[in-house]
Amino acid sequence: METGLHEMRRESSGLLLSGLSAGLDIGFGPLMMAVVLTLSPGSYGDLGTELLLAVVYSIGFIFVILGRSELFTEHTTLAVVPVIDGQASPRQLARLWGLVYAGNVAGGIAFTLLVSLLLPELGVVSPAAFETIANKLVSHSLTWLFVGGIFAGWLMGLLAWLVTAAQETTSRLILIVVVTSTIGLLHLPHSIAGNVEVLFGLFTSPAIGIGDYLAFLGLATAGNAVGGAVFVALLKYGHVVRGAS
Repeated sequence: METGLHEMRRESSGLLLSGLSAGLDIGFGPLMMAVVLTLSPGSYGDLGTELLLAVVYSIGFIFVILGRSELFTEHTTLAVVPVIDGQASPRQLARLWGLVYAGNVAGGIAFTLLVSLLLPELGVVSPAAFETIANKLVSHSLTWLFVGGIFAGWLMGLLAWLVTAAQETTSRLILIVVVTSTIGLLHLPHSIAGNVEVLFGLFTSPAIGIGDYLAFLGLATAGNAVGGAVFVALLKYGHVVRGAS
């Protein structure tokens, strides 16, 4: 409750800049995934490669969450709780979500553009790897994008809840790796990390179109919001309040 209220009371410029920072930082996860796919002899479907990809996927989340930047999918849970409790209004929630989400997406776009400019000189990542990663998210049906987004939002909501309760950096680090690696291993659509993944494909491959990107972003965002707000915020709030009464 205190965390959600604190974020809602922050200045708009601070929220936007923190969201921008998160959007930039989270891009290192998809970038490292592309590096692993380029350098690894295996590919998707190979257990060792899949596990390694899932672990490096968590790198961006570690940077963002331990660095205390604002991530939209965290606030689908934490910022909803004060609204349910009547201590904040839906308008305040919409302001927080809007500013953080805009910053996250803008940061992801900026990160992808920067990496695309440096791509020929990096020497450790191929455009084909970016296309492969993006196709893992956009090659599914629209229904799957939304339902998969619910599960990703559910897991991120649990992560926000657990990290708030954790007392030590080590325990928080373990929680981040376990939860976000699960999202990566299941190839669930996370709207902010996936924003970077699909943008990489859009910028480097003719096989990924703007329609693919917009469909992914819209449905993944909606699914993430539902998963975090309904399956975590409402249920956790309900059992805590009932347990205390």
